[in-house]
Amino acid sequence: MKKLLYFSAEWCGPCKTMVGPVMEELKSEGYNVHKIDVDQEQELSQQFSVRNIPTVILTIDGVDSGRKVGASPKQMYINLYNEV
Repeated sequence: MKKLLYFSAEWCGPCKTMVGPVMEELKSEGYNVHKIDVDQEQELSQQFSVRNIPTVILTIDGVDSGRKVGASPKQMYINLYNEV
């Protein structure tokens, strides 16, 4: 199963203003998006070696299959999701 894991934090400006709204749009369009707060889920952040936020990781059956670090246009996330 494909998932976009969206790693963010409450204090992250780009997460709130740039990537967060795009992830909400994708979720409302039917994409499997899961928001993860790096401060609350440190173990999961470490498991996926998240060092910077915002980070969006495509997982397929729990395996890291691609990622985008920093803010990107909506189409970039759609392409990431559909590449594999």
